[in-house]
Amino acid sequence: MKRILLGAGLGMAAALALSAPAQAAKTLVYCSEGSPENFNPMLNTTGTSFDVALPVYNNLVQFEHGGTKVVPGLAESWTISDDGLVYTFKLRAGAKWHSVGDFKPTRDANADDVIFSFERQWKPDHPFHKVSGGAYDYFNDMAMPKLLKSIEKVDDLTVRFTLNAVEAPFLANLAMPFAPIMSAEYGAMLLKKGTPEKLDQVPVGTGPFQFVAYQKDAVVRYKAFEQYWGGKQPLDNLVFAITPDAAVRLAKLKANECQVMPYPNPADIDGMKKDSSIVVQEQEGLNVGYVSFNVTKKPFDDVRVRRAVSMAMDKKAMVSAVYQAAGVPAKNPIPPTMWSYNDSIEDYPYDVERAKKLLADAGYPNGFETDLWAMPVQRPYNPNAKRIAEMMQADLAKVGIKAKIVQYEWGEYRKRMQQGEHQMGMLGWTGDNGDPDNFLYTLLGCEAARPGGNNLSKWCNKEFDDLVVQAKRTTDIAARTKLYEQAQVIFKEEAPWYTIAHSVVYMGLAKNVVGYKMDPFGIHRFDGVDLK
Repeated sequence: MKRILLGAGLGMAAALALSAPAQAAKTLVYCSEGSPENFNPMLNTTGTSFDVALPVYNNLVQFEHGGTKVVPGLAESWTISDDGLVYTFKLRAGAKWHSVGDFKPTRDANADDVIFSFERQWKPDHPFHKVSGGAYDYFNDMAMPKLLKSIEKVDDLTVRFTLNAVEAPFLANLAMPFAPIMSAEYGAMLLKKGTPEKLDQVPVGTGPFQFVAYQKDAVVRYKAFEQYWGGKQPLDNLVFAITPDAAVRLAKLKANECQVMPYPNPADIDGMKKDSSIVVQEQEGLNVGYVSFNVTKKPFDDVRVRRAVSMAMDKKAMVSAVYQAAGVPAKNPIPPTMWSYNDSIEDYPYDVERAKKLLADAGYPNGFETDLWAMPVQRPYNPNAKRIAEMMQADLAKVGIKAKIVQYEWGEYRKRMQQGEHQMGMLGWTGDNGDPDNFLYTLLGCEAARPGGNNLSKWCNKEFDDLVVQAKRTTDIAARTKLYEQAQVIFKEEAPWYTIAHSVVYMGLAKNVVGYKMDPFGIHRFDGVDLK
């Protein structure tokens, strides 16, 4: 295996890099697609940033590896009251915290840490609430501040959550990346030293791997946590080699410079399958790629314009050219593999003449000028946003719309989109908990239409919102399905998005990787993975 050279990382000692003899250590290199925004998933919404935190943290509950079933995490068991309002979690005894830098934990994980972690996002007077920008998009977009009534310590190993209303997906929500359990003792030490932001940069968790170092835009290093409650991992070291170019990731995989790579170029997949040194895994993505129309800005405040633009762009052509066999055209905001998908809905047809007539009816017989934002990075739901933008630009010109393609650095791009600076902008979503609520409420509900929220179109439709909120408040799946089906009809009529595609997600692995499972939520986990 080729040795990877590292620079200094956040002042962490190089001596921490490897704990086992070089000849005996098992090191897996994952060629990740981008740099993390930080190491605190409370503050982020991208899979890239979730991935770097996963090795370090535990949630109270988690999803089974490679599946959607909720299983114990830091909590070994839980009970739910008959009225669905009180969740009581029993924590594992003896769960150890990582040591990092000058932090040496003096106690095991307990109820104080759970309260510390949730109240950071919930309580404005929490000493960490405003640290690192203090934007908790997931927590807020899911209306957690309104949902939570109290979080109480029953004893050191028992925590009780009381809700103000029934929330059908609540348990699954707690398994999502935004809800990691952090060390209150570590936080107190950082506050005392006047460096609270290190909580988000040098992570301390109870998870299977311990953070070692980060060299910005280059590499993240971890080592197996010997005292992990789930047992020592088969791997000794885990390295994220940040490699934005898909062709370079593939070249590194072929050269054994990395052993796992996500998001290959669609054009490379056939060749990868024929390469005897590579194993290709594939899975239908629980995702959607889309264009957000900002309904708070002209001319996209007019539904006729949104429908016209939807008819002006040749979706089948762009999916065929860019996704190739790795995607299908999307008509709904949730993927067809998700329960409550409404297959009776008809997509807007590609019809240039009808698009022109709608534009004329809306007062734009000669079209208009607009921006069209395209992501600067490859994502599982969109393999080449720039190419798609160019095809859209050409289609829109045929109906008189002059679209200027706009790009920013990835973090800046997302931030500006969430603020609603765009008129038309591409993004996408991979589900985080297997529930339609995670798409329809989180991305299209009124709560998330605030500046900074994940409702990028800033579309707040009361009839739609009432349906998805009502769906949260019942645990009857059949009733919820009917509500979500109705909500999708309203979504299509109002067209706040141009839905592009649902993708098939591919992963490239070296043949000696064992135990790796693709995750339906698009994250990348390495607990239980080995090299033979």
